[in-house]
Amino acid sequence: MLFQTTDNVVPVSKKTTTSKIKGRKQAVAPRAAKKPAGKPKPKTKSKPTLKPSLKAVVIDALADMKALEVKVLDVRDLTDIADTMVIASGTSDRHVRSVAQRVVERTKEAGFRPHGVEGQDSDWVLIDLNEMIVHVMLPRVREFYGLEKLWDMTATKRAARA
Repeated sequence: MLFQTTDNVVPVSKKTTTSKIKGRKQAVAPRAAKKPAGKPKPKTKSKPTLKPSLKAVVIDALADMKALEVKVLDVRDLTDIADTMVIASGTSDRHVRSVAQRVVERTKEAGFRPHGVEGQDSDWVLIDLNEMIVHVMLPRVREFYGLEKLWDMTATKRAARA
């Protein structure tokens, strides 16, 4: 609680003295004691907060919205458009849109800016996060296009193909 005059603000808990100025009483704050000049305290370095990885943020957002059959594919050796591709399913059109929206929100909060979002009014939403592409779709659409078969190239499959 503070006691305020026109000149200064004084905490009530401190003892104050009063003086008469032109017929009225005014509170006067006691002078603060000067601190002895010495070595300043060294500033402690706070540990920098580690920025979560994009992959962790996306996986966490998908898990938070209960996306189905989340699959993370490493496509670095297959294409130059992205390093990682994430494929997930939703239970309905509305669920697909809300899952995609949550991924975009969480990535923005973590400091990653989506390059683009496509298909927000359909049963397949694609989120381009520069180094990662996230596909959220209905199970029937996922089965029809078979993106896992297209992009999942394990070492044995690559050797057999070459």
